[in-house]
Amino acid sequence: MEPETVVDENGYDRPSKSQLKRDMHALQELGEALIALPKDALKRMPMPEKLDDAVRDARRITDHEGKRRQVQYVGRVMRTLTDEETGAIRTAIDSYNGVNKAETAKLHWIERTREKLLANDDALTEFIRQHPDADPQAGRTLIRNARKEAEQNKPPRAFRELFQWIKSADGKSAQDDDAEAEDRDDDEDQA
Repeated sequence: MEPETVVDENGYDRPSKSQLKRDMHALQELGEALIALPKDALKRMPMPEKLDDAVRDARRITDHEGKRRQVQYVGRVMRTLTDEETGAIRTAIDSYNGVNKAETAKLHWIERTREKLLANDDALTEFIRQHPDADPQAGRTLIRNARKEAEQNKPPRAFRELFQWIKSADGKSAQDDDAEAEDRDDDEDQA
């Protein structure tokens, strides 16, 4: 039997040159994203050894033309990978970028909360209501000390400790939410 060929809307049984070129550019961009990753994230990427070596070489090269050629080589190596391998790399990069965005958003939230707590005494009451596991006395003390430091132009020790106090209080509630979600999932599985 002859293998079945798929014909597109233009009557061709293969991808167009333009489509092949778009695919190559997409792989080249994926390779550039790999090169741009921090060292710790790069270690966790699911890459074949040949691609890993090419990416590491590209990161070491500082000469403009040499780097450009090495990036092209990374793209060429990327084209030898299977769809599953490129899909795994793409998924790993996307999840890494998502984790970074979530972590950054959390840090911004902690900073905004700290500013609210320092600006308004009622904000502590609201924070304690939302995070019942947080120690209100420790929070009051940190807020008072941070305000005093700011008035006296002292180093921001209590200011930093307040950040950590908010972070730990939010971490407990996030862990509790995760535990409750797991319990619900277990209950649904048993039903």
